Amino acid sequence: MDAMPKWADVVLVPVVSLLLAAIISIIVFVAVGQDPWEALKLMSYGAVGTSDNLGYTLFYMTNFIFTGLAVAVAFHAALFNIGGEGQVLLGGLGATLAVLFVPWPHWTLALLAGSVAAALFGALWVAIPAYLQARRGSHIVITTIMFNFMASGLLIFMLAGPLKPVGEMQIATAVFPETVHLPSLHDIAQLFGLDTFGRSPVNISIFLALGACIGVWALIWHTRLGYQIRAFGQSESAARYAGISAVNITMIALLISGALAGMMAVNNTMGINNPQLVDNAAGGAGFIGIAVALMGRNHPVGIVIAALLFGALFQGGAELSAATQIPVQIVVVIQALVIMFTGALDEMVRSPIQKMFLRYGNKGVGAPAAVLPEGEE
Repeated sequence: MDAMPKWADVVLVPVVSLLLAAIISIIVFVAVGQDPWEALKLMSYGAVGTSDNLGYTLFYMTNFIFTGLAVAVAFHAALFNIGGEGQVLLGGLGATLAVLFVPWPHWTLALLAGSVAAALFGALWVAIPAYLQARRGSHIVITTIMFNFMASGLLIFMLAGPLKPVGEMQIATAVFPETVHLPSLHDIAQLFGLDTFGRSPVNISIFLALGACIGVWALIWHTRLGYQIRAFGQSESAARYAGISAVNITMIALLISGALAGMMAVNNTMGINNPQLVDNAAGGAGFIGIAVALMGRNHPVGIVIAALLFGALFQGGAELSAATQIPVQIVVVIQALVIMFTGALDEMVRSPIQKMFLRYGNKGVGAPAAVLPEGEE
């Protein structure tokens, strides 16, 4: 039985991880001759100091929610979908085909069509790795990594060939028609007489991301399928004994995961200020989603909080790099430290906290004394 209470796992472990990342980050700032306190203030201002900056933070948060949910659903089935980058790229291709060549009369219809197409393409892109894992025993990490590179190559081929506008030099599609542009939060705020979020690209797809969180919560914890996914993830042998098909759960969990990752493309294609599909549409969000899911403990509420933190790190880091002489690589180091401590080194933080609760947790709360064999004290 785990000696660590739930609140410690959900709150204390991530907080300690962030504190360790902050301490190392301070050392890095000092090493490059930058006042850590000033750097922190600049990053904070860059993330939430103005409505524009907050808008960019929320825009990045939207991306990370989708990819974090994608990783979390697979994690619940004990599967490690590391192919979020490729699934986002193919989701972008699906959304583009759905809205660029069909004359939708209103953005609401385009949002529905783009979301369905993005989810479908993302799911289809993970279908082959899922089948290889379920039927052939191929490791999902290896196959999804390979499919990331394949997705990048396929997208560049499409953007430089069939989807490239005549006479354009940029490797990108044409700008989407005006009728399929998603309203920004600035547009919505203006309906209420407010002037917030300014030029930032944060748009209505943030509500799509939050809706996806509710959907994943309902699926994983309040449906029979969700119970089967969690049971399979806890013990494959016990799940098989209970009549749960390992092949079906593997396929379904990964298809849902791929669909969620693909839906991120709605934000990065239809929702930006100049709506179009470009070659780097994923922007690393597929990999960041792994850290978001780990830090959020694979729960939608935790994922929203973790996505907001990483959104602030991305936006604040960009502002810090622009306002100081700190190289952008140092900002990437800071982001990597947070990812490392909340992801790769999670067990290093968790283990001593577990031991602490095991040693001191039950003292003074009326816990029964351990029953020792006769003759022992």
